[in-house]
This record gives sequence, C-alpha cells and structure tokens, in this order.
Amino acid sequence: MRPPLRLQIRCLKGIVFAELAAEKGGLHRLCCVVGLTPRPSQTWSTPDVAEITTDILDYATNGSKASGFLARPQGDGPFPAVIVIQEWWGLNDNIKDIARRFAGEGFVAFAPDLYHGEVTAEPDEAQKLMMQTDMPRASQELVKATEYLSAQPYVNGRGIGASGFCMGGGLALTLATDTPLIKAAAPFYGVNPQPLEKLQNLQGPVLAIYAEHDDFASKTVRETLRSAMEQFGKQLEVQVYPGTEHAFFNDTRREVYREAAADDAWSRVLALFRAEL
Repeated sequence: MRPPLRLQIRCLKGIVFAELAAEKGGLHRLCCVVGLTPRPSQTWSTPDVAEITTDILDYATNGSKASGFLARPQGDGPFPAVIVIQEWWGLNDNIKDIARRFAGEGFVAFAPDLYHGEVTAEPDEAQKLMMQTDMPRASQELVKATEYLSAQPYVNGRGIGASGFCMGGGLALTLATDTPLIKAAAPFYGVNPQPLEKLQNLQGPVLAIYAEHDDFASKTVRETLRSAMEQFGKQLEVQVYPGTEHAFFNDTRREVYREAAADDAWSRVLALFRAEL
C-alpha cells in the first residue's frame, strides 16, 4: 500500500514550494512561481526546422489510459528519442514547441500530459493543478510513456533521453532513476530525487542546467547533487548561467527569458543526446 502523503505549501521570495512528503520514501519538492511572476505570454515561436509530423497519442498506464504530444521527423527512421516533461502550467504550447524543436533536430519527442487535458496560463490555477497531481502516479506515467516510446518502430532502440523544466526538471531526473531505458538526462532547474540513493540507478550521464539566481533549484540543491553523483560514481555536468533567473529557457516569459543562455543550454542538450542516443 502506498504510504500516506502530506502536502505543505510555503512561500519564499515569490516562489511557492509544494513539499509532497511520504511517511516512507522521502520528500518530493515541486515549485510554482507566483506572486512576483507574471503569467506566461500566449505567443511562442518555432525555429526553422526539418519536416516534422505531430500527433496526440494514447498509451496504457496504471490500468488506465494517458496521452501525450508526439513530434517527430518525417520518415521511417529509426530516430533517437526523448521524453519532454512539462512545467506546472500543463502540456501547453511552449512544451509542445520544445518537442517540435527536438523533432526539427532529428529526434522523436514525446511530451506526456500529466494533467490529463488541463492546462492554464494563470498562476493560481497552475498551483491548484500541481497540488492536485498524484506525483507517484505521475512518475509511473512517465515510466510507462518511456516504455511506450521505446517500443515504437521509428525509435532507434538505443535508449531514451529525458528533459524537463522546473517541476518537469525534477521529474526528468527522477525518471532517469526509475527506468533503465533513460540513457541521458538534461533537467532544467529541477530538484533532486528523493532519496538521493536513487541516483545509483542512473544508466547514463546527466546534464543539470541551472539559473544563477534561483531559490528553488538553489546552490545547495546543485552542490547536493554534485556530492551524491560523485559518491555514486555517476557522470554529471553542471551548467549554471550567470545573471539568469528561474525559467530563463522559457521564451514565452520575456521577463526572465535570456536568449544567450537558452541558446547555449539548448546546444549542450542536443550535443548530449546526440552523443548518447
């Protein structure tokens, strides 16, 4: 039986921390930026890319059905593949755009819909959606999505990559500890898996990307990850971008988006996945 969960909400400098604690099994911390953070813009842009195709696909999970957004290059492949994990807004246009960008670079990208059709641009509503999400169930859905993606005939079978942002950053690194199918992970400003011993399960390198000024994925979070990865003999590259704040990669949030840092981070993510997948 799953241990009972406790949810605690606290606020620090405009960032809401939702701490989801099980009596056994550690602590899951997710963040929501509210108060000081304007809602995301409704516009987004996709760079010039190769021909791609997109679809909404269903997959089996936890005795029911879940879905996600698929973007992939046209043709039979097989291609390398990545799981793209949402922020607290849900499976919105920004996350779909990131999946399209991966597809334009030659990857199959699958973004599971962890909110099951719910999406918002309002911080208060996003906070509610995240609080209502059963995180152990969401983690299991991500494992099932990875298994589903790996089994597709247009995927090359060399392993799957995982990348996510804020809430999705933490979930991406956790996913890499939950299934051996993940051969490389590139979390953006995410928290660490709990317990840290789960990092021993990693089957490939981690590129951990952070903002310099971030009370959520803070210096303490970064150094804890460094220490644990060194202890367990796992490969880690940490990139901290000077002068940036949380969510600097999100080009729909102009108040925090930093193009130079985002472009450099993107090139590093692509290089990692091309090398490992």
